[in-house]
Amino acid sequence: MNAEIIAVGSELLLGQIANTNAKFISSQLSELGINVYYHTVVGDNPKRLVQAIEIAEKRADLIIFSGGLGPTKDDLTKETIAKHLGRGMKEDLEAMNMIEAFFAKRNRPMTANNRKQALVIEGSEVLANENGMAPGMFIPLENSIVILLPGPPKELEPMFQFEAKPKLAKLVSDGGLIVSHVLRFYGIGEAELEDRVQHIIDQQTNPTIAPLAGDGEVTLRITAKAASEEEAWSLITPTRTELLEIVGDYLYGVNDDSLSSKLVNMLIENDLKISAAESLTAGLFQSELAAIQGVSQVLQGGMVTYTEEMKINQLGVPKEIIDQYSVVSAECAASMAINIKEKFNADIGVSLTGAAGPGKHADQPVGTVWIGIAFRDDEPLTFELNLQGMRNTNRLRSVKTAIYRLIQLLSEKGYRKI
Repeated sequence: MNAEIIAVGSELLLGQIANTNAKFISSQLSELGINVYYHTVVGDNPKRLVQAIEIAEKRADLIIFSGGLGPTKDDLTKETIAKHLGRGMKEDLEAMNMIEAFFAKRNRPMTANNRKQALVIEGSEVLANENGMAPGMFIPLENSIVILLPGPPKELEPMFQFEAKPKLAKLVSDGGLIVSHVLRFYGIGEAELEDRVQHIIDQQTNPTIAPLAGDGEVTLRITAKAASEEEAWSLITPTRTELLEIVGDYLYGVNDDSLSSKLVNMLIENDLKISAAESLTAGLFQSELAAIQGVSQVLQGGMVTYTEEMKINQLGVPKEIIDQYSVVSAECAASMAINIKEKFNADIGVSLTGAAGPGKHADQPVGTVWIGIAFRDDEPLTFELNLQGMRNTNRLRSVKTAIYRLIQLLSEKGYRKI
């Protein structure tokens, strides 16, 4: 089955929002072995949308639309598709009840145009929207399938995951099933990783291996098609072992792990408390950890000491260190890590200080970052980064590297990694 994703919305063409829905849907379809050959973006214009549909019908068995299901006049996706298919519209009672309940719960009047969101194309299978008001639609046609999804990612992602994806899985399974296993790496570039395992990728049949680069991270998705889950894993396991023999040193997690979740879970499992002193990242490290459920068990707190004065007066970095080495130095990072650990009675203190850009800091070029890690009574460790990128990219990369270094440190000390 070959798919095309059509995102509808002038705001996408104007650059007001990014088309993250296409990325999400593509990754989900790849797990099912469905090829995505085209992404199309079209504005809120019925004529141009029909043109996009006509092109997609010639080259795809599965067309998935995102956006344009809302209550306003420019939300014309389902009306345009219904007219193109020669079908009428009808009100879905369950969706209408949910919309009315939404407004009643908030004690707000429901305007007439909100009834539009409950309209669905005749002959479609309704996809329930548990996180919004407009339902989606799954429309089997003679030689293809059309799926309509809402635009907001918080509505689209769960709807596709729990409503549309199981329907597609039944169609492509041929009585079998598809199992995917994701390996997550940090500290190695996409090109280098792919080069090291290229001979394995070139030989792939079943399972298949798909590399994907993220922001400083790389994943390898191993996907096997088999009659049973046990058989699928018998195909995946040898391939996983072969891959990890080559690039396993860079592995930090699997499947839905993130750097932050991996670190937080390691800290929780081992009852280790952490604190952070941040300069250039200004709280971003702690914010990344705070996004993970259960972090309150391990994150003691921290300080943002952006200026030299605050590093000296509040954090306790000796003025002599800053005068001699500057704030962008291994010595400053080490002192920050030690002091924050002691101030917050933590097992681990981590620090980040550097020149985020766009201008250099003292004599340190843009992208120079020092990370400090103080673990219990051990001598502090420091790591230098020389980043190339925009200011906020450098800040985020610094945080991710600090988290990765912490995972490595705990693994080296015998704490469980994977």
